[in-house]
Amino acid sequence: MNPFFSIIVPCCDVAPYLRECLDSVVKQPFSDWECLLGVEESKDNTEEIAREYAAKDPRFKVFTGPRSGSCSASRNKGTEMAEGEYIIFLDGDDTIAEGSLQRLHDKIAERPGADLYPCAIQVRNELTGRKEPRRDNFPNDSQEVLTGPQATILSTKYASNFCQMMQLTIFRREYLVNRGLKCILGLRRQDSEFSPRALYFAKSVVPIHEPYYIYLIRKGSVSTISRSIDYFNKDWAIILKSRFCFFSKLSKTPDFSPYLAETWAQDWVSLIFLKWFSKEFVRGIPRSKRLETLKTAFSDGFEDFKAVLRFVSPYKRIAAWWMRLFIQHPQLGWMSDLFFLYLYFPLTRIKNHA
Repeated sequence: MNPFFSIIVPCCDVAPYLRECLDSVVKQPFSDWECLLGVEESKDNTEEIAREYAAKDPRFKVFTGPRSGSCSASRNKGTEMAEGEYIIFLDGDDTIAEGSLQRLHDKIAERPGADLYPCAIQVRNELTGRKEPRRDNFPNDSQEVLTGPQATILSTKYASNFCQMMQLTIFRREYLVNRGLKCILGLRRQDSEFSPRALYFAKSVVPIHEPYYIYLIRKGSVSTISRSIDYFNKDWAIILKSRFCFFSKLSKTPDFSPYLAETWAQDWVSLIFLKWFSKEFVRGIPRSKRLETLKTAFSDGFEDFKAVLRFVSPYKRIAAWWMRLFIQHPQLGWMSDLFFLYLYFPLTRIKNHA
């Protein structure tokens, strides 16, 4: 008989944290699970610890792969291998809250068969020592069952978070497999590329608000490294390129909601301006590097982006013209920087406070 949960754990250079992670699974009173440990080549004894747990408990299964720089390969392979009805993505330096698998099982049993069950996580910040607010992508009073587009709009408006973490969601395995939903290999912030697709196509989404996941922010983790300004832009260039292509294809379908299109378009176009032309990035990254990464986002041209621009305000379309000037005429890039620093962002602040 297949397990209820398949817990997929990417593991690379997490030896100091892995025992706590796997113990948080072993100690769950709910025992109907398998745990797939995707071990990539590590500089420490991560693989040794993973195999130690697998030797003691057959519910742990180890698979290995080359060092890739992100969780994507392990998550994709783990999804292919999984036999459980529902998939949980757990990183090797994070943990699951005590008793939460039973509570999740009971909540899912009340409304079985949904494609996604968005939950909540608690953040533990090792860098500051502070306990941060609980993260949830949906309000507590949201509808009990949502369609994918409904959930997309509500989450985008409520969460105000450019990165909707995959760890916040329990996925029905059959949905992921049948839809062919996979992460882009090597992408560090794969959540932000994967989540809009996974959420949109879901036939039913059931928010359950269970804060089951304890997310650790620590020095040296993949997510912490990807927060550095340079890494951040490289990742977002790939993410935005994929998002624009996804949007362009959907915009040609008859049932694509103009309201959803506007929600995505306003959010995603604003993101370009913020991450390439705000003061922090203009001062923190040389213009040549910003140009290089922005060209990655538009390496296939501007056709997909034009589909997105149809749903934004004239003000943003003007700003998009200055962004294209930055890419197509690098010698005039300084003019684009001045436009965003001294016109676009000051006027945006005035508009937002009006």
